[in-house]
Amino acid sequence: MLNYTKGALAAFALGAMSTGAMAADDVTLQLKWVTQAQFAGYYVALENGFYSDEDLNVTIKPGGPDVAPVQVLMGGGADVMVDWMPSALAAREQGAPVVNIAQPFKSSGMMLTCRKDTGITSPADFPGKTLGVWFFGNEYPFLSWMSSLGIGTEGGDGVTVLKQGFNVDPILQGQADCVSTMTYNEYWQIIDAGIGADDLVTFKYEEQGVATLEDGLYVLEEKLGDDAFKDQMARFVRASMKGWKWAEENPEDAAMIVLEYDETGAQTEKHQVRMMGEIAKLTAGSDGSLNVADYDRTVATLMGGGSDPVITKMPEGAYTTAITDMAMMK
Repeated sequence: MLNYTKGALAAFALGAMSTGAMAADDVTLQLKWVTQAQFAGYYVALENGFYSDEDLNVTIKPGGPDVAPVQVLMGGGADVMVDWMPSALAAREQGAPVVNIAQPFKSSGMMLTCRKDTGITSPADFPGKTLGVWFFGNEYPFLSWMSSLGIGTEGGDGVTVLKQGFNVDPILQGQADCVSTMTYNEYWQIIDAGIGADDLVTFKYEEQGVATLEDGLYVLEEKLGDDAFKDQMARFVRASMKGWKWAEENPEDAAMIVLEYDETGAQTEKHQVRMMGEIAKLTAGSDGSLNVADYDRTVATLMGGGSDPVITKMPEGAYTTAITDMAMMK
């Protein structure tokens, strides 16, 4: 028979309590843009306790026009970031060792939206027209598309490119015949401004074969050498994808959760519900794994941007499937 003193029993009980109440692992996520339904899966996972279920204490940091996710990640302000692959691959080539660990967005939401009264019904009608294009790395799918069509981008017999801000003013003010839009955001800004859907024609980059991968999850390469960090990220991805699938199935409720976390008060229920409906189409069919064929297409598009490609050589080590493999093992 074993004999324990009261002190020993108390110490044992305290140790057991400490083991059972181990602190959750802290993870900070840096978003690419402001709080909106584009990131609903993460807010859903936070609100519904999916991160807590994985013993994670997650902090979500909104982005904005003055926030560069790569710089935040490099500076230690976040453990993982949301970024578009063109931006991430460009940063990697320039020395920032970021690695894609998961790809919640399977499809691209980028498209060119044109007014029908300009006479544009197909890409064959583009020459002679003025097209609004986002830059800062977002122009390369467009340039690759024009190159594949044999259409110049310096005016004359080709198209005139207008460097477009992140709004749709050029098409509303008659400065451009077409503008860059996302299916879930700027397109609806045009609609809300009074131009009907029947008065517009859209060309989705996904359908034109030049789409590049958008919202993926990226970490610093050196951290992937730490097994504990890899385990944290596997749990983070698993919980995040649970959040995304819940958001797809409950788009209105997901939009309401996003609104709860919007500290600026700038978002509206109508816009966020509509956005979530479109976002669900982009995450549909994704289990978080990166499709290598989609990655290869993205790389080919970025390297085919004419005389000034966003990346100049084939990336090496720019993605890993190890985290999503681990995430799906449970």
